[in-house]
Amino acid sequence: MKGTFPIDKFRELRTPFYYYDTKVLRDTLSCIRTEASRYDNYSVHYAVKANANPKVLTIIRESGLGADCVSGGEIRAAIKAGFPADKIVFAGVGKADWEINLGLDYNIFCFNVESIPELEIINELAAAKGKVANVAFRINPNVGAHTHANITTGLAENKFGISMEDMDHVIDVAQEMGNIKFIGLHFHIGSQILDMGDFVALCNRVNELQDKFEARRIRIGHINVGGGLGIDYAHPNRQPVPDFKKYFSTYAEHLRLRSYQTLHFELGRAVVGQCGSLISRVLYVKQGTNKQFAILDAGMTDLIRPALYQAFHKIENITSDAPVQTYDVVGPICESSDVFGKAVDLNAAQRGDLIALRSAGAYGEIMASGYNCRQLPQGYTSEELV
Repeated sequence: MKGTFPIDKFRELRTPFYYYDTKVLRDTLSCIRTEASRYDNYSVHYAVKANANPKVLTIIRESGLGADCVSGGEIRAAIKAGFPADKIVFAGVGKADWEINLGLDYNIFCFNVESIPELEIINELAAAKGKVANVAFRINPNVGAHTHANITTGLAENKFGISMEDMDHVIDVAQEMGNIKFIGLHFHIGSQILDMGDFVALCNRVNELQDKFEARRIRIGHINVGGGLGIDYAHPNRQPVPDFKKYFSTYAEHLRLRSYQTLHFELGRAVVGQCGSLISRVLYVKQGTNKQFAILDAGMTDLIRPALYQAFHKIENITSDAPVQTYDVVGPICESSDVFGKAVDLNAAQRGDLIALRSAGAYGEIMASGYNCRQLPQGYTSEELV
């Protein structure tokens, strides 16, 4: 089954462009609110890195989510979209001084800290401003996730976080600093995770740490378990909204949260992934020796995930009902990896047909580049194209 699109409006627009179905986005946000509100101490943030389109950000902010940022630019984007500074957290393994100062100037809620050298710099910069910075320590729990190696973040070999073995020392150091307030722990084990068992493993590791800190009489007010919940790339119409009920209940069942603690989530892909599609035109249909190619005007500069992660996106010819043929669907970029899919079954394509690459709302427009001096794709919402 194909998606439903305003084809006549699409024909008037220059391709390639991103299309965001705001009904899917709002339905997703409504489900998040409903399921998270079942638990008194759950707080959900949106991971801005997934999609920072201003129109998308505004809808997410209106839903009441906080913002999880990983750069000064993302902090600015969140503030511009109207996110309250006291609902913004700043994560990332390499925060520059100007970015830390920006967070301090806005009085953001928390810095997620990944090393003692970073902690020392935040303390120094906060002291210069006469401020106290809230910090949570990102712990590397050495928990694997059943996902692509490039988006696994919770193993000891990854660059992220502080090792479990170093935690006691880091907390001791923080408690001696005059411009640091230690308020919580932060975890993140990966992205596009569909196996709830990975989150159960994280819960078990957090429970171990909690017991350890309680033995030292260290009180931790905030636990941030990151995000990581995946989406169904193969069937975007069948499951446009991820199973947030199962996701949140997994933590409720397996994480031993204390009554005084707030549990934070930072969801990105699961919020915006299914609402977005990359819309492209067929430039040429080329017959090769052993296969035929549908050559699009969109390329890896517009959607890099297939080239970077060998990621799958459902591809649909939304302007043809002709019998199905098999194509390698490729872009115009001067790289052999500029391939969206091999041996893809599409309704027979011809020059000018509109092609939709589905489930492209996350890590699509935001990762676009100007390689080959190409223009960046525009982004439109369904509300603009009525």
